[in-house]
Amino acid sequence: MSATVTEVGLPTVRRTALAKQFYDGTAMIWRNLIAYKRVPQLLVFSTIQPIIFVLMFRYVFGGVVQKSLPPDYPYVDFLMPGIWVQTVVFGAIAAAIGLATDLKSGLLERFVSLPITRSAVLVGRTGADLIRNLFVVILMFVVGSLVGFRVQTNVICLIGAMLLVVFFGYALSWIFATLGLAVKDPETAQAAAFPVLAPLVFASIAFVPADSLPSWLQPWANHQPVSAVVLAARHLVNGGPTAGDVITAIVWCVAILCVFVPLGVRTYRRAL
Repeated sequence: MSATVTEVGLPTVRRTALAKQFYDGTAMIWRNLIAYKRVPQLLVFSTIQPIIFVLMFRYVFGGVVQKSLPPDYPYVDFLMPGIWVQTVVFGAIAAAIGLATDLKSGLLERFVSLPITRSAVLVGRTGADLIRNLFVVILMFVVGSLVGFRVQTNVICLIGAMLLVVFFGYALSWIFATLGLAVKDPETAQAAAFPVLAPLVFASIAFVPADSLPSWLQPWANHQPVSAVVLAARHLVNGGPTAGDVITAIVWCVAILCVFVPLGVRTYRRAL
């Protein structure tokens, strides 16, 4: 009979359920981050698009939108918080495509056979997206600074705005993770994501003031999660009544997580 770990004198490691979830989730986060190291094009192309948006809105549409703003409110200062949010919203599609690809290739079925917690796969995917979003938002701040963006408050408010935007991106990752597991195909996941993204990003106050939108569209633009996060981040970096807007944005993020974390785990179990 073969010797057990105790018989040969080796120490046994007992982890609580919470500690096991933490270690498994951390391992899966690292697994997803390695993909950016091995395929750097993924990170490069995820940053090129928001840079193009910055340049396009700053220099192509900026002169037109500036007419809707006060003369002492530069459009680039109005624009950049919207670009940050737009970046994490579009970046959330990666969760849908990545999980759908892993499911279609049979990789998720292999994970089920391993002694890891069921939630580790979803935590790893959304956690890696959170780290990537943090990097991209910082990069967008640098790009914005190069084209004239200036923080009108202080460093603490700037960090708070960035963390709020990244938190919102993390919440959205759970929505698209659920979507990717539901459709089970990467091409379908990418196609299904756009009808969700378009009304949130382009029918919001990310790029233009709500007053410039049609009257029938303004109620939606003023009362949806993207606009709430953009307004909070905008007030944090440009000044304004921040407390109520920040609370509203956080409530949106928490509400999304409360709905889609359990729904995502449930969809993951059904998909296998």
